[in-house]
Amino acid sequence: MTAASAIVECMKQSEIQKVFCVPGESYLPVLDALYDEQSIQLISARHEGAAAFMAEGYAKATLKPGVVLATRAVGGSNLTIGVHTAYQDSTPMVVFLGQVSRKFRGREGFQEVDLDRYFQPITKWAVEITDPERTPEIVSRAFRIAQSGRPGPVVVSLPEDVLPVKALMQFGPKLVPPRPAPSKQEMNQVKALLLEAKKPIIIAGGGIKSAQAEKLLIDFAEKNKLPVLAAFRRHDVFPNQNKYYAGHLGLGTPKEILETVREADVVFALGTRLSEVTTQDYTIINSGQKLIHIDIDYDTIGKVYTPEVGIVADAKEALRLLNELSMPVNWEDWTLARRQTFEKVTDLATLQDEVINREVIEILKDKLPNDALLTNDAGNFAGWLHQFYMFKEKHTYIGPTSGAMGYGMPAALGAKLAFPTKQVVSLSGDGGFMMTVQELETAVRYHIPIICLVFNNNMYGTIRMHQEVHYPEKVIGTDLGQVSFKDLAISMGADGYAVESPEEFASAFDKALIKNKIAVIEIMTEKEQISVSQTITGLRGK
Repeated sequence: MTAASAIVECMKQSEIQKVFCVPGESYLPVLDALYDEQSIQLISARHEGAAAFMAEGYAKATLKPGVVLATRAVGGSNLTIGVHTAYQDSTPMVVFLGQVSRKFRGREGFQEVDLDRYFQPITKWAVEITDPERTPEIVSRAFRIAQSGRPGPVVVSLPEDVLPVKALMQFGPKLVPPRPAPSKQEMNQVKALLLEAKKPIIIAGGGIKSAQAEKLLIDFAEKNKLPVLAAFRRHDVFPNQNKYYAGHLGLGTPKEILETVREADVVFALGTRLSEVTTQDYTIINSGQKLIHIDIDYDTIGKVYTPEVGIVADAKEALRLLNELSMPVNWEDWTLARRQTFEKVTDLATLQDEVINREVIEILKDKLPNDALLTNDAGNFAGWLHQFYMFKEKHTYIGPTSGAMGYGMPAALGAKLAFPTKQVVSLSGDGGFMMTVQELETAVRYHIPIICLVFNNNMYGTIRMHQEVHYPEKVIGTDLGQVSFKDLAISMGADGYAVESPEEFASAFDKALIKNKIAVIEIMTEKEQISVSQTITGLRGK
């Protein structure tokens, strides 16, 4: 078969059902092979960056590799933001990029760039296929690397003249990702440290989700009465209504929740790389605390903090063994005290302001089913979601730990394709939404019925906040012009609403829920309340 057909066969063997792309002439043979493969649906987007976000959101939802295709340097450059997001978020992704013919390489051919070198710093592996008969070997390896250990993106460069060449192709067996388990000695070390602890905590990250270990984490926390905090933008790693849930470690986290970490004597990090945001600029874990760190990636252990016990293991296998440990220690008083602190600072009733953002979150909590899936873009508007929405079930949240703008809506499209029966809602600011707004047409064309909430304050709000902190009243570059997202949505065939009050939002949201059609609800907000806890006037006063 041709190299292009071999690529599609590898996708099929990896059980890929959706492929995202912006079409390009450099990889037409792959598109032609996809045309002949009925088990794989091709989603053609309006921009490569958004296509990559769709694939990344789809991968987060399915826990299978997201696949995205684009052409040479121009398409590859456009989708780089999605590759970087997959890299920082530990999301499995395989990217296929068209490349100039081998005989043109090194001549600065049309749209030529060394794609493998270009992507090397933000991928687990970047490779170019130069021998057609090696296509199954290299593509299968790409899928293996993307899913093994700490998941992440792999880029495969496809010279145009390689794809139509026929060769005898040999395919290996189906991938079974390795799932290493802790040793007995390591479990004894963990037990010994926990038995000495007076105020232990668990910080749970994306490794729990990747390993599908959520139920085992609940069992471990409930059995031992341990407080669990979610790492940055991993809200659904542990049910927020559970009495042992103690909060989310992210941007703008209330100081009371941060105190839970600072007061702990043993920090048990499970499946988290202890990122800059999770650790509040690497400040909330100190040398006086003992760290137990379990992660599937060898390089993650000790990268930020040197652990007392560092274990390379799959989170699910680790939790299976942890649940077998007998620890006759009672931490319930400590745990429930931290839970009470969490409940106090996340009670919407404690907010005395009349900001519509607060009311929107309250309406979402009232009207959405427990299994509804929410995505968000980067921006201060997400602070209300992060602090006040309750994620009660697994697979109900997808957000960019990379902080990428333009992410929310295309990621929601990918998630909806993964879970067609789930209600999927994206939250964006006007700045981020405009960056990928063209994908509304993609949603209309493929009948992907999500609800997009756009908080419109006509500015890049997060940057304006930092501007006011460091250079008060010297506003430059952060004000934006007027855009009617309602009319823009309608012009593309979607439903559009513009609301200025909680009552108007509730009415529009009810209509969007019933109609089961792609909808945009534009929420007009004021500039003054620039974050959950800050106003522009207040920042200038400081």
